[in-house]
Amino acid sequence: MEKWLGAAGVCVKDKKVLMVLQGTKEEPKCWSVPSGGMEKGETYEECCIREIKEETGYDVEIIKPLFQKESPYGEVHYFEAKVTGGSPIIQDPDNLIYDIDWKSESEIEELTLTYEEDRDFLIKIIGK
Repeated sequence: MEKWLGAAGVCVKDKKVLMVLQGTKEEPKCWSVPSGGMEKGETYEECCIREIKEETGYDVEIIKPLFQKESPYGEVHYFEAKVTGGSPIIQDPDNLIYDIDWKSESEIEELTLTYEEDRDFLIKIIGK
């Protein structure tokens, strides 16, 4: 089985993180940073930029790599990114995104996250 590879973008503005509400039609909807799988020939950075555009409508530039997260099914590379243009619109070809919002530290403390292990990191990056 081929290992899944993906990228995630963390955009912070005015002490809030850009997040999407996602899930399949059958599952409960949870919040996460924009992310997704790499397409053939893409770099992790290109994947991150494309996924943010598809899921949120925003254009971004990569600031720096943050970390890599491994799991039994694959790996995802997280990047800090800066919004450079665009406007909030869902263009997700997979139809998994239901909402786009900028979430504060107090909101992130209460949200149901797709990846609960990201909560502390997201709160920490807001405060930097």
